[in-house]
Amino acid sequence: MCPLNAVDLYRIFTELDKNGDNLLSLEELNWLLEKIGVHYSLSELESLLGKQTLDFNQFLFFWDSISKRNSSSDVNHEGEDDDDETDVIDAEADLAKAFNVFDINGDGFISSDELQNVLSRLGLWDEKNGKDCKSMICMYDTNLDGVLDFEEFKNMMLQTSS
Repeated sequence: MCPLNAVDLYRIFTELDKNGDNLLSLEELNWLLEKIGVHYSLSELESLLGKQTLDFNQFLFFWDSISKRNSSSDVNHEGEDDDDETDVIDAEADLAKAFNVFDINGDGFISSDELQNVLSRLGLWDEKNGKDCKSMICMYDTNLDGVLDFEEFKNMMLQTSS
């Protein structure tokens, strides 16, 4: 999967906006989070976001914040307090849950068929306009075996969009 740009994020936003009001409700956002194995109560999500709905610009900010947080969580600085260490462990656990959603057959790898299957179930795959899943995997397949292992998946997910 390529790093997500504003066009990709807008497409995701519109797919999540089930009622078409150009706002993502907590329920709509939580649906996606649950699909990738991240579970929050609606009150926890509201506390995290500080509001009950997000417009597209706020969704972009949310995505950017999560991407930057995950990227910076990858680096452990000496002298950081235990909360930062816990954040890194939590981020790794969340990535492992997301990886397991895509690794349908449980073999420890994500194939292009598995990627397309999950994207289709999430409503994020459009055969007419979609990119070839093999080429998406190829971008992050550092050992060139044609599938993504967890480390390759983690690198893909932590890459920030430009």
